[in-house]
Amino acid sequence: MLIKNKPFLYLFVSCCLCLFSASLWANGIQSIGVPYVQNYPKSAYLSGNQNWSIAKDKTGLVYFGNAEGLLVYDGKYWQQYKMPNRQIVRSVATSSDGRIYSGSFGEFGYWSYQNRKLAYTSLTKLIPKPNQLTDEIWKIYIDGKRVIFQSFSTIYIYENQKISIIKAPNAMLFLHQVSKRLFVEVLGKGLFELRGKTLMPLAGSEILGHTGILSILPYKENSFIIGTSKNGLFIYDGQTFRPFANAADSFLKTYQLNNGVRILDRYYAYGTILNGLIIIDEDGNIVQRINKSSGLQNNTILCLYADNEQNLWAGLDNGIDRIELNSPLYFYFDKAGQFGTVYSSVIWGNRIYLGTNQGLFSSPWLPESSNLFNSFDFKLVPNTQGQVWDLRVIGDQILCGHNDGTFVVNGNQIQKISTISGGWTIKRLLSKPDFLIQGTYTGLVIFAKDASGKWKFSHKVSGFSQPSRYVKQDGKGDIWVSHAYKGLYKLTLSADLKTATNIKYYDEKNGLPSSYNINIFNIENRILFSTDEGFFIYDEISNRFSKYEALNKKLGSFEASNKIIDAGQKKYWFICHGKMSLVDLSEPGKISVDSTQFSILDGRMVQYYENISQIGDKIYLISVDDGFVIYNTTDTENQAKIKLPLVLIRKIEDITDKYITLAENGDNDETIEVPFSRNNIRLSFSIPYYRQSKIKFQYYLEGYSKQWSDWSTATQKDFTNLGRGTYKFKVRAKINDEFISEITEYEFTILPPWYGSNWAIAFYALAGIATLIAGKRIYEAKLNKDHQLITQKLQAEKEEFLKKEAEATEKQIIKLRTEKLQAELAGKNRELANSAMSLVYKNELLQKLSQEITKLKDENGKKLSEDQLRKIQKVIDDGMNDERDWNLFESSFNEAHESFFKKLKANHPDLVPNDLKLCAYLHMNMSSKEMASLLNISLRGVEIRRYRLRKKLDVPHDKNLVEFLMEL
Repeated sequence: MLIKNKPFLYLFVSCCLCLFSASLWANGIQSIGVPYVQNYPKSAYLSGNQNWSIAKDKTGLVYFGNAEGLLVYDGKYWQQYKMPNRQIVRSVATSSDGRIYSGSFGEFGYWSYQNRKLAYTSLTKLIPKPNQLTDEIWKIYIDGKRVIFQSFSTIYIYENQKISIIKAPNAMLFLHQVSKRLFVEVLGKGLFELRGKTLMPLAGSEILGHTGILSILPYKENSFIIGTSKNGLFIYDGQTFRPFANAADSFLKTYQLNNGVRILDRYYAYGTILNGLIIIDEDGNIVQRINKSSGLQNNTILCLYADNEQNLWAGLDNGIDRIELNSPLYFYFDKAGQFGTVYSSVIWGNRIYLGTNQGLFSSPWLPESSNLFNSFDFKLVPNTQGQVWDLRVIGDQILCGHNDGTFVVNGNQIQKISTISGGWTIKRLLSKPDFLIQGTYTGLVIFAKDASGKWKFSHKVSGFSQPSRYVKQDGKGDIWVSHAYKGLYKLTLSADLKTATNIKYYDEKNGLPSSYNINIFNIENRILFSTDEGFFIYDEISNRFSKYEALNKKLGSFEASNKIIDAGQKKYWFICHGKMSLVDLSEPGKISVDSTQFSILDGRMVQYYENISQIGDKIYLISVDDGFVIYNTTDTENQAKIKLPLVLIRKIEDITDKYITLAENGDNDETIEVPFSRNNIRLSFSIPYYRQSKIKFQYYLEGYSKQWSDWSTATQKDFTNLGRGTYKFKVRAKINDEFISEITEYEFTILPPWYGSNWAIAFYALAGIATLIAGKRIYEAKLNKDHQLITQKLQAEKEEFLKKEAEATEKQIIKLRTEKLQAELAGKNRELANSAMSLVYKNELLQKLSQEITKLKDENGKKLSEDQLRKIQKVIDDGMNDERDWNLFESSFNEAHESFFKKLKANHPDLVPNDLKLCAYLHMNMSSKEMASLLNISLRGVEIRRYRLRKKLDVPHDKNLVEFLMEL
């Protein structure tokens, strides 16, 4: 029947697509693309290439049987442990008591923490003699209290510190533990079950063939799926064996099944020797094929292990891979470069279209058979070579914006409807929904519907020819156009849309940070302008732009996003220079930014040409540079149900002067005691959460810190110069900035220094008591000594005082005596002076008498006779030269100046008496006249005597004679 109602056809196809998509994703593991595969190459774990077995313990640590020993991984750190003879670890298993059992060539035993370090204990010494282990241990299973080790020749059961041995009729292949039952293939005999310590053959197992039973897994209704190397899969219901015909059979036979594991309770993963792994559902439909071309490091799967966090671990012939089951992101890679870099994509009419730098490619989207797995087969749509910029479904047509023009896509054919090159973006006009507006290299183009309802080129808008990367129409009908390098424009079109009647250009003058990298987007019916400095909004009244702070402040690092894509239901994709986030605006006043789960896509999208298409209610197709990614939000809801493990303390190190490992695991009750001299400690920690996520840690050292640290991605912390005491280290993790783990605590003690130990304290106490006693005695002795010293000091001070008082009294007496002597001397000087003056006066008087006598006359008026005058003159001369006067003067002079004549005679022994007299008169500072009178000579004679005396005394020519004599 021909359906003429095109809208109904569009709605019908859309509903079918959505219904199929819903069923496609409902099973948990998607069948489009491959889940996220995390590679751990040899360069990451630094050990051997081959990994033979995998196990996980109760704390979340993952153990690998590696070609160079036992590998341990905690989500951050890898550790390697060597076997006694450096053998390959072929098998590994963990028990609830914390032991890790391992087997290798000629050796098996367990690893446990001894002296805080993981150490190996061999169990081979318990093997009963004369038996000897001479081959490899390939399988280890924990069966209650029993630990079962299996080689190709023998089964060893370890229980109650003893080992019992079980032999088979022939050599065995591999032992399998399924639902508490144990099966093993005996070569040439078929499948046996181990019951207790007896091997019981299972009838009818010969149908399985002789290529090797490599996998036995639980199936429906207590039955089992048995996988063989080259004969495919079989079902065993407990009674009979039958082939399990399914779509994966030929694949497993061709590429040689090697191992298998049940996942998510309803899927089965089988590893092969030649082509990676395959995942099937319970009906045998292929859900996934994952090999080297889709993310694995190697196509040879040596072992598989499914943990309790929906991780599928693969031990490879070269490396280790982790596959995120039920992941929200599934990948399709174009490893061969078949279609190039993806710029846009759409799904329509059961086909997927990719617009790339090489052209338009398409592939069936819905599988054509009952096999759910879709491997895609992209083919170039003929005549579309070149750059495809835009793919968009408008109405019931797919429009393709191409470097060479614009095309309508019909299935695997195209029809050119515009020759205007560079169709960047195309959309309906809000004001006139029957018209489309397109931004191109050279301006704007208008499309309209023809009579048959098909979109056709109408005209190019005249008056504007700038490159138009982004085009948006606002509520007033104006057209906003931007280009990364040309700037921002607002156009008003004529009523017939043919001419730009008004063109305004906006740059820094209007409030924009620059005219570059201005993009236009619509959020909740509001036009936003993205810039390198955040989002801006336009105010029509002021004709200016301003920052949209209400949004910018809540976006964090995505404030500078260069692209926004509508994700539906009030959610938007914000893309910031290669990084993407999903922003939820559904709650008024609240903005939720989710970027952590998309971190693996950072830098993988085509910058400035990012494309995300919504292909279902909760399903999106994200274009990346080497393919595309499917994002399913349903799986993020499932992940939220996973309980977070505890953070593990992985290593405690002494970093005082060199790195010394004190403990390899903080999961024990024994407190480490660290010497005070080694009080610089490093604690390393991690959380064994392996799914792709953003993990941060927060720690707190009780007894040292005052509060919790900031959240950080750091997985170790150094504490230096810790004081003595017991510390409790607390740490917790936060996943994707949302889920926080419980707190892990670890206690350690810094011992006191030797001088602060108990013995030292006891010694200090005894020494203190002895010191107090000795101190008391010393104090008393010192007190007595001080008392004596004080008494002596007081006595000495008293004596000194008395002495000083006596000296003062004596000085006073001396002073009084001196004053008396000075008074007496003064008196004598006065007497001497008076005596001298009396002599002078006497001599002057006699001289006057002598002068007057010469004038005397007798009664006759005649002068007296010469004889009479001589007699009188003689009497006068005798009076003037009377030695008694001099003797008296000398006696008085000596009393006043007792040492004068002694010094003078001692220094000048050649002085005569007249010289001494002259010296005495000069010492008394007499005048020449007075000295002439006393010496009874003339003034001239005095001067002559003075001159002669000066020479005798050898007085310097510049020295006054009187001063010289007065200084004696």
